[in-house]
Amino acid sequence: MANEKHVALLKQGVAAWNAWRHENAHIRPDLFEAELSEANLSEANLIRADLIRADLSRANLSGADLSGAILVEADLIHTDLRKAELNDADLRKAKLGKADLRKANLYRANLIGTDLHKADLSGGRLSGANFSGANLTKAKLIGANLQTATLLRTKQHNLVITPARAPKITVDNIEVAQFIYLLLHNQKVRGVIDTITSRVVLILGRFINERKAVLDAPREAGC
Repeated sequence: MANEKHVALLKQGVAAWNAWRHENAHIRPDLFEAELSEANLSEANLIRADLIRADLSRANLSGADLSGAILVEADLIHTDLRKAELNDADLRKAKLGKADLRKANLYRANLIGTDLHKADLSGGRLSGANFSGANLTKAKLIGANLQTATLLRTKQHNLVITPARAPKITVDNIEVAQFIYLLLHNQKVRGVIDTITSRVVLILGRFINERKAVLDAPREAGC
């Protein structure tokens, strides 16, 4: 069970908690299985905290620092984690369904087997994170950085890649999601593709019937 003194101190408010953390940086907060549902923990210092199986559902953790925290099997459903620091955090098998992780830093986070169903990861730093076996069904990945992320055996169905007010576009592959995002939002990439396609059409258009037969031959042969 959690350390009752740590839980009581946290419930006094973020200001008191952060002051205590500053004075006791050597102590690892013991919040094992703590009941913190709907708590206002915005900008709380939870670095390296033990939050294994803690109930943080619908809590406000926006801007909180959870670097290196242990959140294995924690309940974070509907939790506000906007701009939270979760680098090197252990989130194995955590429940993050419908969590708001916009612009959160999940660099090198361990998300093996984590449920991120309908989570909003838009603009998040997800590079180096391990999503092996995670469920990303219907997750929002608008502008998320997944460079060097591990995506082995992840569920990638109906990934949302367009903002709420725009016509919804969904894909079933993260690499495709990132490519389409670049097409939609990067003028230079669109320009390069437009140039390539126009030149291909131009080249094909210059072939007379005799030369076009050379291009048709592989197609007719089933190549």
